[in-house]
Amino acid sequence: MKGKTILSSVVEVPAALPRAWPRPRLRALFFRPRGDSAAKRLLIHLALWAACAVAVYPVLRVVTISLRPANKLLTTSLAIIPEDATLANYIELLVGRPGRPTEFCLWIWNSLIITLTTATVGLLLSATAAYAFSRFRFPGRNAGLIFLLSTQMFPAAMLLLPLFIMISRLGLIDSYLGLVIAYSVTAVPVSIWILKGYYDTIPRDLEEAAMIDGASRLGVLWHIIRPLSTPALAIAFLFNFMSGWSEYIVARIILHKREMYTWPLGLWTFTEQYTVLWGKFAAASILVALPVTLLFLYSSRWLLTGLTLGGTKE
Repeated sequence: MKGKTILSSVVEVPAALPRAWPRPRLRALFFRPRGDSAAKRLLIHLALWAACAVAVYPVLRVVTISLRPANKLLTTSLAIIPEDATLANYIELLVGRPGRPTEFCLWIWNSLIITLTTATVGLLLSATAAYAFSRFRFPGRNAGLIFLLSTQMFPAAMLLLPLFIMISRLGLIDSYLGLVIAYSVTAVPVSIWILKGYYDTIPRDLEEAAMIDGASRLGVLWHIIRPLSTPALAIAFLFNFMSGWSEYIVARIILHKREMYTWPLGLWTFTEQYTVLWGKFAAASILVALPVTLLFLYSSRWLLTGLTLGGTKE
């Protein structure tokens, strides 16, 4: 009893703890220690369905416009599949029509060559540079990282004139290589920061153990770092790919020949003097989204998996 009296005199126990939520039912709805209530799951699913509807509806409208005949482009109908739906716009894009061959497949081919080359070259440069920034300490290292980050503060429009002067002096106007260089200039700095941050999380003990066994630096980078950093490499590859896939302004100042056009430049030719071919515009928008969608679906297994979790497992 004496000990309890002394403890109660030293430590003052509050009469009642303040409640963080005024209504216990409302707190139980959003914070439940074991599982979620039916009402909470219903609210979550309703919110997700609403978000999906907001995101998918514009895409469905584009599909609707692509299926409409040319004489029924403007209508008040909200049906996803319009009356008298036709695939004429898709057929004309992919096959062409008598007396007027299509150039859409050529534009897609040009875009694939340029973007895949940009993504591959940018990934090689950024992977090696990020490894050097992560593992070595050399004069100017911090300044170089800050410089790479500061280059992203300038809008792309400010780089048009320097890029055009550089590409023209190299004699690379109207060439794939000129556009690859222009896209790599803007894509590599961000990729270096992405990969450098991921490399910092990989334990150095793995590299030291491999080098003790006789592996070189390049061998360590290829056989140890590359498998463990596959998610970050996939993100960098997708970023480099997307930086050139739908780009228009830089391609406009470098590519002048029609046979060299990428698909954004090619779609601009559907804008005629007094009219716009909205049906072909919509059909082309659906078709050019397919390669990117397939690439994201294929890369999702790396984007959603942390491979470094087993790197230090004993």
